[in-house]
Amino acid sequence: MDLPDAIHSLLRRSLLALLAVILLGCGLAFYTPARAQAMSLPEAPAQHAGEQAQAAELALSAWSRSELDAWWAALRAMDGAADKRGGLPAHLQPPEDPKAWATVALPDLSGRGASAGGIKAEPAVQMRWYRFRYAPEQGRWPTSVALYMPRLVSMAAAVLVRSNEGWQPIFDNQAGAREQWVRPLWVVFPAALTELRQHQMIDVVVAVPVATGAAFSVSTAWLGAREDVETRFQRRWWLQIGVPQATGLTLIALGLFSLSLWVRRRDEPAFLLFAILSAAWWVRNLHYHLELPRKALGLEWFWWLTNASMSWVMLLIFLFALRFAHRRFELLERCMVGFVLISGLLTLPWWNEVLGSSLLQHGANALVGTLAVLFVMRLAWSEGSRELRMIALSLMLSLLLGMHDLTLLAGAAWPEHIYLMPYATLLTLASFLYAVQRRYTGALSEVELLNRQLGERLQLQSTELQAQYERLREAERQQALLIERQRLMQDMHDGLGSSLLSAMVAVEQGSMDQDKVVEVLRECVDDLRLVIDSLEPVAHDLVALLATMRYRLGKRLQAGGLMLEWDVQDLPLLEWLEPPDALHVLRLMQEALSNVLKHARATRVRMVTRNHSRYVEIRVEDDGDGFDIATAQMGRGLKSQQRRALRLGGSLRIDSSLGHGTRLSLRLPVSREEAPGQQKPS
Repeated sequence: MDLPDAIHSLLRRSLLALLAVILLGCGLAFYTPARAQAMSLPEAPAQHAGEQAQAAELALSAWSRSELDAWWAALRAMDGAADKRGGLPAHLQPPEDPKAWATVALPDLSGRGASAGGIKAEPAVQMRWYRFRYAPEQGRWPTSVALYMPRLVSMAAAVLVRSNEGWQPIFDNQAGAREQWVRPLWVVFPAALTELRQHQMIDVVVAVPVATGAAFSVSTAWLGAREDVETRFQRRWWLQIGVPQATGLTLIALGLFSLSLWVRRRDEPAFLLFAILSAAWWVRNLHYHLELPRKALGLEWFWWLTNASMSWVMLLIFLFALRFAHRRFELLERCMVGFVLISGLLTLPWWNEVLGSSLLQHGANALVGTLAVLFVMRLAWSEGSRELRMIALSLMLSLLLGMHDLTLLAGAAWPEHIYLMPYATLLTLASFLYAVQRRYTGALSEVELLNRQLGERLQLQSTELQAQYERLREAERQQALLIERQRLMQDMHDGLGSSLLSAMVAVEQGSMDQDKVVEVLRECVDDLRLVIDSLEPVAHDLVALLATMRYRLGKRLQAGGLMLEWDVQDLPLLEWLEPPDALHVLRLMQEALSNVLKHARATRVRMVTRNHSRYVEIRVEDDGDGFDIATAQMGRGLKSQQRRALRLGGSLRIDSSLGHGTRLSLRLPVSREEAPGQQKPS
């Protein structure tokens, strides 16, 4: 599998896995156990351990802030003390009067039962005592007993158990009060306490302090053997805490990956938007990853940051979705940016108490988000983009989940549900992965189509070029044949033809004897052989060319009484040596040897070659009579030799003196560079 197929497979598998997690999480979030039973009242028989309490006895106490602080201080003082008897002052304990207790159904939401107990004045703090009564199954308590409540929204709660010495605190949540609203309550009873209560019922009170006017939520409760109850707690913890934490870390990883893609592809702003979106969404869910600040001011700024980041998440999702549309809506995008900036400024902790709460901010976000989602859906169905339609559908589902969380945050309904916006993160992420996958596979398809079209065009052009090349080769071959034919005709006309014509005229006139005719014919045959030899491939080897000439003229020289001395050394290959050049060299050497044979009256002729690095030298030396260079007239033969040497790009030199023979030296360059505009001589 190549790299594009591997990326495609990874995106598809990630999308399927995210959808599976979403469906599983939503199903478990709304799951209600079928075996839930009603909580017992004092007049009714106690339920056994491990059952769900859907009712409790409620008593209310009106406390001042100082009394609440004294309550928390007393709990801290008793934490870890060996002897807890008499630790709580009487006025800070649950009411003893049976008339102070009334039945309340669970879950108990904000405002319900606030008038119970005959409280007239509005206190600073209302302590809500929820009492449960359980009996051990078959008269014996399990080794380890635990209490589990899915949700408890209030100030720091505590759990008390009535013992023989009075109410004894077994759990104090002051350390985790800041996270209590989003974390399930889990309390493990001391083993010694349950051992002392064997074959007896046990009274458990959950103390829930609520500030005046503040919302609260008390869910149903589970009490029983730890191994039975802990499974429910762990499942709740995973759905409420584990999934958001895993989602946040996944978003950060995908955001970094998207940022790396944007660094490579700056023309794709969707990658940058997704990277910023993942960071903003991680900030929104920061309370799932970090311990909340201890100081009140730090806590206010922390909640402002996480709440304001939700507006940025909404904006970035909207901008990202519009990147898959065919048009740009710059005015709408600017209005959205302006709304986010203004809402962030108006909800600063400095004046938040005057302008409203975070609930109002989330409500404004929900209103603007609804309008934005409707716009994206209308745009997606009008343009027909599958990517945009999938994003619009996920945004609609995310909006519904956000409305659910807003209702839950306001305490209006569903008190035992979990917050579903982390699952909305998975929905949006799945739609984004689908859109990126579609864009990626679409880009691959376009590239493949372009490559296929380009290949077809290249094949067509290659075929045309091949045909043109064949036509050009044929034209060059015909031209070369024409040039070679013209050259041969010229050579035969100037050399062989002229000699044959002169001999024919002389024979017709009777002015040439038979021996002279034979000699002329022999020269014509030698000249014809040289022309034929020049056409043979010599592979740019000058030595091989001279060896061929030696073979052709050896018998003629021997018949003329000349002894040929062969002093030929190896020479470098001459890349420019072609058949026309070879013919010039052969004619030069032939004419030099013919002059020695006819005019020099020599007995010995010597052929010499030497390599001088930049040029090579060919010398023809004889021991004949010689002549005086100064007084000798340059005939047609000598001028012809000079012209041939120039055509070869070399030079010709003749040294001779009376009585000392003659030496002809031809120097040829190893590398011949033609000047611009100069044509190669023929």
